[in-house]
Amino acid sequence: MELFNVYPLVNITPVKALGAKLWDDQGQEYLDFYGGHAVISIGHSHPHYVQRLTEQLQNIGFYSNSVQIPIQTQLAHKLGQVSGYDDYALFLCNSGAEANENALKLASFHTGKTRVVAFKGSFHGRTSGAVAATDNPKIVAPFNAGHAISFVDYDLKAVAEILRGGDVCAVIIEPIQGVGGIIMPSDDFLQGLSLLCGAHNVLLIADEVQSGYGRSGTFFAHQHAGIQPDIISVAKGMGNGFPIGGILIAPSLKASYGLLGTTFGGNHLACAAALAVLEVIENEHLLAHATELGDYLRTELLAHAGAEEIRGRGLMVGIKYDFPIKEIRDQLLTEHHIFVGNASDPTVLRLLPPLNITKAEIDRFLQALYTLIPAEARS
Repeated sequence: MELFNVYPLVNITPVKALGAKLWDDQGQEYLDFYGGHAVISIGHSHPHYVQRLTEQLQNIGFYSNSVQIPIQTQLAHKLGQVSGYDDYALFLCNSGAEANENALKLASFHTGKTRVVAFKGSFHGRTSGAVAATDNPKIVAPFNAGHAISFVDYDLKAVAEILRGGDVCAVIIEPIQGVGGIIMPSDDFLQGLSLLCGAHNVLLIADEVQSGYGRSGTFFAHQHAGIQPDIISVAKGMGNGFPIGGILIAPSLKASYGLLGTTFGGNHLACAAALAVLEVIENEHLLAHATELGDYLRTELLAHAGAEEIRGRGLMVGIKYDFPIKEIRDQLLTEHHIFVGNASDPTVLRLLPPLNITKAEIDRFLQALYTLIPAEARS
């Protein structure tokens, strides 16, 4: 049997990782400025993370959600404390797509309505409802296309017009679009959107799968705008590489047996990984670190990168040029041994390093980038 060939792969085989560095099977060292799609939040192979998982595995790795699993409660309490959402409830699953799928389902259950408002350039996952709410027709199969989705720009009047139709259960938004190219709705827009949803009995879902867990310098990116969504979806940086996702649910939404469910979600190992991430974020002050180093990175890029625009907050950064960045991205990897990301916009270079990246590692990336930027772009 062969693998189902859906990924274009670079010819690199990482076999070891530590902090913001990777080593391949030839012994070559790489700097990781992408974290495997923003997954590596506290650095590869963090000692506390390794210890937490090892100790848990030596006791019990898995049993289903038909028994008491106290580490789930520990995780919920810790997440509420660190994120500032103590009064919300937590439902655990396995991925960002699954988190968004459950968020949309819960909104529909709660309101009895079907339509979802999503935004142009959005990416919410590849399961049925999540991919239907993703603004990329190429990855939406006919089977998934029957959902009632309305795509809009960041335009409150357009949103209000749709909400007046009376059939909307949820508005789902990324406080910072990742795949879309590090696009940020304004704080004013998010505040107005929250008010609109409240006025029309529509649930506001913040997709924080990529922008959450300290990535923007606050625990959640929507917290820059001072809003409180009804449901917040999380994954990626939540487990630092161990598959886990979840939704934070406002107290106005009530649970009932069988409403949502999962086999693997919230298993012992996943919760141990997620607790380790929160403990490291808290103990190493990574929110403040992401803010400080993110400000430094963007300031340097604004001054020297010759870019059309520098986007983002914290350590979620997009560098937009007026030309395609594929060659620069490839050269960073092959000549300078630095992993970076791209976006659906071919002119945007996407940076998502671990939250504990060092200033020296940022300077290494910057110097490599500067050698690759055409002289006319930097003038």
